[in-house]
Amino acid sequence: MTSTTPDRPAAPAGPPTRLPTADEAVAHTLLNCLLREVSAPEHQTAVSDGHLLLRLPRRGVLLRVGLRRTSLLGSHRFTGPVTEQRAGDWAEVDWRRLAAHTHAELSLRTGARNDEFLPQVAASHRGVTAALAAHARPAPAPADPLGAYLASEQSLVLGHRFHPTPKAHGSDPDTWSAYAPEARAAFPLRHLAVREHLTAGECAVPGADDPLDRLRPVPDGYRLLPAHPWQYEQLRAAPALRAALARGDVLDLGPGDRVFTPTASVRTLYDGDTFLKFSLNVRITNCLRKNAHYELSGAVALTRALTPVLADLAARFPDTGVLREPAYRSLALPGPDGHPDRSLLEGFGVIVREGLGPRLRPGVTPLLAAAVADEYPTGPGHVSRLAGRDPGQVLRWWRAYLRLLVPPVLAAYFDHGLVLEPHLQNVIVCVGPDGMPVQLLLRDLEGTKLLPDHHEQTLASLPPDVAGPMTYDARRGWDRVVYCLLVNHVAELLAALADLHPPAEPALWSAVRGAIADYADGAGGPPRLRALLAGVPLPAKANLLARWERAADRNAGYVRLPSPLAEDVLGQALCAQTHRSPR
Repeated sequence: MTSTTPDRPAAPAGPPTRLPTADEAVAHTLLNCLLREVSAPEHQTAVSDGHLLLRLPRRGVLLRVGLRRTSLLGSHRFTGPVTEQRAGDWAEVDWRRLAAHTHAELSLRTGARNDEFLPQVAASHRGVTAALAAHARPAPAPADPLGAYLASEQSLVLGHRFHPTPKAHGSDPDTWSAYAPEARAAFPLRHLAVREHLTAGECAVPGADDPLDRLRPVPDGYRLLPAHPWQYEQLRAAPALRAALARGDVLDLGPGDRVFTPTASVRTLYDGDTFLKFSLNVRITNCLRKNAHYELSGAVALTRALTPVLADLAARFPDTGVLREPAYRSLALPGPDGHPDRSLLEGFGVIVREGLGPRLRPGVTPLLAAAVADEYPTGPGHVSRLAGRDPGQVLRWWRAYLRLLVPPVLAAYFDHGLVLEPHLQNVIVCVGPDGMPVQLLLRDLEGTKLLPDHHEQTLASLPPDVAGPMTYDARRGWDRVVYCLLVNHVAELLAALADLHPPAEPALWSAVRGAIADYADGAGGPPRLRALLAGVPLPAKANLLARWERAADRNAGYVRLPSPLAEDVLGQALCAQTHRSPR
């Protein structure tokens, strides 16, 4: 078998007319992962008669699925059930059997088993089922830009389509639904008052933690520490905390008055003024979602270090910005060794992130990019509601978007040694009344890294356990930039636009090439950009293999995808599209 892309749509194309069932969604997601990370790199795929054929060579299994639309990047759109060849015929494969095939193939490929894998896929199926059920309940139409923004954050019903276990979580369904964005949850925080000498925290500038203190007055000698209510229930039985409550060193003030809404990340909450990023000792997809001690200090250290960098980028790209994280606060109860109890310090750590209000242009509506780019139009911010169906308007919309996204991310890397992580959940696009993108905001400094050659003095001034996780070498940093920018973000939003007008896909990729080429010309043609424009394969994070190997996200490897950016590839695609178009 060889990996091929046909020169015509394999099946009637266009945006989906209905949401998939949980069975279909889980099966299609597993197939996406197998295609990207297992079968395509080993040339075990083909497109024929409106179907994708995919072989698992070590198992000797041939799979088939219908194609709604093919993709120049190989990120095809599937439709209908997955089938496998048995005795010369095709038999439907449910998600459980497909997961078992995946487990067996990876066991043979790696020589090791992963007994967590099948239960995690089952947990993903439960999570998707619950999310679809919640989405089926009517929701009021957003009344204002803030309502539209929060609705976009809570509209991701199916999750990452190239992750083997999206929506998997380690909690019972009732507890999850009380705090999950896809369940449209909103709730008050639990407020604790902690004696000042038992709080830990840092501020990049004086007063950066004022948003915490404004939540509620506390007695003299105490500082307010808001806690995620779910996390508080998990940690309240800790002996050190129980003793502190009994002594009066910590006061439980109960729920606050303000309601916070969980964003797509689950643990980051927003009240319309400030984002607060909490720890959650809950496994969501890959890992426990807690703020490690070095991430607490690292967020503030990065905010300090990046002040001149972000000022330069803001001056050059005034329509694109980065939300800073200028403060954190936590609980510093001493443990047996006299140092702060690490489990409580990390468990109650909360990072203050700038809110949208002061950063937004007048008259714009902020929307989560992941919701804009979703394969299925599940929220008010989907691109089908913004860009229209006219091919010329779609291209104008796309070029405006690329202008906001591509140059600042590339300038951050090449001019400042700054690795931004602009994947779809880390970007907020702001649109005008006509739906056109006019402003872009990037968030979450946890994924932002520094290249040591550019920031030697800054990194040397930090404790090694803070500086180390804050860095990538140049090659790994470049892979991360290209993956987040082009594969995770640009390619997925481009796919959603191509769903609206399938013949436009080559022109959409040509616009991407143009945006990169324009920046490269102004930057003196850096070799890494020349290689991109020449069509070197694109790095895609290997989520399936990382999950199988139980690797931390930071240590995930990459597979290489055939690039649609080369001039000759795009020229052939555009020429073929012209010949197919009706005359």
